Amino acid sequence: MTTGFAILGAGRIGRTHARAIAGSARARLVAIADPVEAAAQELAAQYGCDIREIDEIADSADVDAVAICTPTDTHADLIELFARKGKAVFCEKPIDLSVDRVRDCLKVVDETGATLMVGFNRRFDPDFRAVKAEVDSGRLGEVEMVTIISRDPGAPPADYIKRSGGIFRDMTIHDFDVARWLLGEEVETVMAQGSVLTDPAIADLGDYDSANIILRTASGKQAIITNSRRATYGYDQRVEVLGSRGMASAQNRHEVGIEIAGAGGFIRAPLLNFFMDRYTEAYAAEIDAFVAAVEDGTETPTTGHDGLMALILADAAVTSAKEGRAVRVSQTGD
Repeated sequence: MTTGFAILGAGRIGRTHARAIAGSARARLVAIADPVEAAAQELAAQYGCDIREIDEIADSADVDAVAICTPTDTHADLIELFARKGKAVFCEKPIDLSVDRVRDCLKVVDETGATLMVGFNRRFDPDFRAVKAEVDSGRLGEVEMVTIISRDPGAPPADYIKRSGGIFRDMTIHDFDVARWLLGEEVETVMAQGSVLTDPAIADLGDYDSANIILRTASGKQAIITNSRRATYGYDQRVEVLGSRGMASAQNRHEVGIEIAGAGGFIRAPLLNFFMDRYTEAYAAEIDAFVAAVEDGTETPTTGHDGLMALILADAAVTSAKEGRAVRVSQTGD
């Protein structure tokens, strides 16, 4: 059995998931939907699938699951539509920019019994998973501190920033999810600082391009997240877990893994420079995990609840950075 997929949205993340679906032995790409005809045609030609309207996909018997890769403000409505149609749903983060809207959407998912997975791809990165395996094995002892460094080579376009909900809801939301995953406890307080250091135009959009966040659980465990929209040396993605008996870390990925030594010192190849290259394996493993959950009738590894909690932490970070104080997560309405 293979799971028939339709992709909604033929932009860069839609293309990324199309590649992952096409590369899976357990899935097949059936249809593409995108209002930009050229984008849909390009993807359909590449993978030999149909171009269909969203309503047609919702009623298509050969579509078992959809991957929602459309703009954020369409996610919740589409999740509800396809949940009611009995389709399994994979949705890119976030479900919505409003916590209340996310909660309403998840009620529909629960009422319909639909399968929903939220796209937090970093949990599926081989290096990050290896760190998590060390945590779960007990070899590190009790987790005490998590450090996450996530820096992009450059900021996204202004039009994207306007619709994204800002750096905490768009970029840091991945790190909030990884922090919860590695800490193994829910976060109680959030302290965030944000600045505009790379491009004054980002301030005009009401956003930050540089941020640091400290998360603290009720037991005192901490996670420190550092973000920047300008890493001139490449796509910087590192994770470290400090435990009572040791430490595990995942380092950056380079274009090639070799190191050259000579009289002038040590030389390494540049870092991978784009998220689609850095997380190729993670996207493939993520789709495979979703298909496995659909076929086996089991819970997805990254749930709607995970999407809700990451957004709650993002909202708390927005408030903290604006007001210059620590914010209790309960104050965000959870």
